[in-house]
Amino acid sequence: MPQPIKDAVSICKTIMRNGYDAYIINAPLQEKALQNSNLIVDICTDLDFEGLKKLFPHIHNIQDESLIASLKQGEIIFHFYPADVLESSYTESTVARLTPRLLKQLAQKDELPMSLACPYVPTPKDVYDGFEDLNSGQICLQGIPDEALKRDYLRAVRALRFSANYHLPIEGNTWLAIVRAARRVLDYVSVSDIMDEWRKVEAENMWAFVQLLFDSMILHGLIPELAALSRVKQIKNPEEGEETVWEHTVQVMRHYPEELPYDWYGTLACLFHDVGKLYTGEIYDQQMTFYQHHQVGAKVTRKILKRLRFDPEEIDLICHLVRHHMRFHFMLTDKGIRRFKSLDEYPRLIEMVRADIKARNGSYKEFNHNIKMLDRADISEEMLEPLLNGHQIMEYTGIKPGPLVGLIRDALLQAQIAGDVTNVEEAITFVRKYKDKEKLS
Repeated sequence: MPQPIKDAVSICKTIMRNGYDAYIINAPLQEKALQNSNLIVDICTDLDFEGLKKLFPHIHNIQDESLIASLKQGEIIFHFYPADVLESSYTESTVARLTPRLLKQLAQKDELPMSLACPYVPTPKDVYDGFEDLNSGQICLQGIPDEALKRDYLRAVRALRFSANYHLPIEGNTWLAIVRAARRVLDYVSVSDIMDEWRKVEAENMWAFVQLLFDSMILHGLIPELAALSRVKQIKNPEEGEETVWEHTVQVMRHYPEELPYDWYGTLACLFHDVGKLYTGEIYDQQMTFYQHHQVGAKVTRKILKRLRFDPEEIDLICHLVRHHMRFHFMLTDKGIRRFKSLDEYPRLIEMVRADIKARNGSYKEFNHNIKMLDRADISEEMLEPLLNGHQIMEYTGIKPGPLVGLIRDALLQAQIAGDVTNVEEAITFVRKYKDKEKLS
């Protein structure tokens, strides 16, 4: 073993004794290179420059973005490259086998073997690493897309995020590589890393992101309960006929941020709002029904979000929205609107219903009624009924049954709401004066 290699082994052991990894990159190839009096040895480590500086005070940084640092001991130069510490990279490509220096040397001597056509070359990490410039107008992986994904399968999810957030198409070969790698993305990338990317998707663009997850088949492995909604059909509206629950879900997500922009959690709740239909669907009298899908959906959502490693308070919020998303769909009474308005996050629930109606091109009849009723929820219950009923009004005014009784009753209620009438005596006086005024008119 040449002395430079021995010295490199000692350096690696020093790093490893301090709790970090280090190894000589392709030692046999470097030993061959040393025979040509090339006194340079390439080392790979997960220790950063500051850490190396503490162990080797004479180490220095050089103007090469692929290198961490360089150390000169006598006539020997040691180059330090960053190790692959990504859990989401392809197993067989984790160990660095070449460096730019060795590649260049082999190319000059025409000794580059075919097996090294796509080697793992240590490089620093950044969010756009492995992607072509976005100014090209599309999302494109550098080099051979399949090989770029092998370096880091998280790039597949990141490509979907870039496409959704920047409204850019994914280049054809890059898309095919993502679809081919869908299973490996789920094998190699942790759920936490996938969700870190997902959380960077803007609420307004989340519908496009989840559609890309579905189209690439990644969603089928990540959240199969949602992907299965593409096989459950429902009536969109009487005029337009059938649609899949998945198509409806995506459209609800698309419309929700129109009224509540930047609401990431509300948009996510729209993604799960109909997941219960997978479990409650039943055909009765030739029609599909989904009774209690909101109740079941909240339970299924809780299970999914725990699997995706959401925080407990986030899970509670989203499950609450799923559980109550049907409340505002029905024409509510005074008591119903009071119960609804007492719910936490009721403005979000209102917008979930509005988005649902938009997605269906449905009727706003019940929705508009409930919106008008919201103001009444702030009025005390005692003020919602007049102090005198119809029989009492006729008794105190001496009028006979007819439209005038209803007019006096409504006027009395408005007077109570305005605070002009506060007790029965004042109510009797009010209705008598109102009768006389109507007679004069």
